[in-house]
Amino acid sequence: MMSTRKVLIATDAPRGATALAVRVAALGYPFPSIVPTSGDFLPMVGALRPDLFIVDVAAGDASARQVADALVRAHPAPVLFTVGDGTDAAPGVEGARDRDAVLTAPFTDRELRLALELVLVKHDRAHYAIDLENRFFAVSIDMLCQLGFDGYFRRLNPAWERTLGFSIEELKSRPFIEFVHPDDRVRTLRQNREVRAGGQALAFENRYMCKDGSYRWFLWNAASDAESRVIYSVARDVTDRRGA
Repeated sequence: MMSTRKVLIATDAPRGATALAVRVAALGYPFPSIVPTSGDFLPMVGALRPDLFIVDVAAGDASARQVADALVRAHPAPVLFTVGDGTDAAPGVEGARDRDAVLTAPFTDRELRLALELVLVKHDRAHYAIDLENRFFAVSIDMLCQLGFDGYFRRLNPAWERTLGFSIEELKSRPFIEFVHPDDRVRTLRQNREVRAGGQALAFENRYMCKDGSYRWFLWNAASDAESRVIYSVARDVTDRRGA
């Protein structure tokens, strides 16, 4: 069965890549495009918009990871690294993403087909998960946010605009503490430090300023990710409950 998934082979050995392209095409994929990594290959990547990259790891080549990163920046797609027989793959593919795969020669057509299918399935699942997260983020009636350890909002869902009247851009342009009621700032900053240190904010309440100058009470739950230096929070407007 013919696949519609387009494959691009990036290599510094185009002659060897032709044989690989023939094998990929024989598995039912459109004949892959081949780009030499020794030249300016990124404009071609943007034009072709492939569904999958195959990056050849030549003997002694420590730049395959950098080539793959450049490809993915030009057009997000999964990567299959092919490693020549007797080549140490570690320098070239160190830091490969979870959805990438490594195939070491000599490999059979069956192994090639399975490797291609594996990276595509991983990519599809990751894309679906991200799409589902984005849809939930957009439709949630609660206020969801990602706050950087630097004190600026990184991501906010539309509920913030509906509740406070500020645009997302306005909220992200100033330190979050400037939107907090002056009387609540000291304890809010104390809670923020505790969360950044690995604690959690559970049912924490403070007041946030609306664009018209009024304030609304928020009930917060939050936890941090030290590695990405982000606090993930969920806030709910409880102004009516407090009667203020």
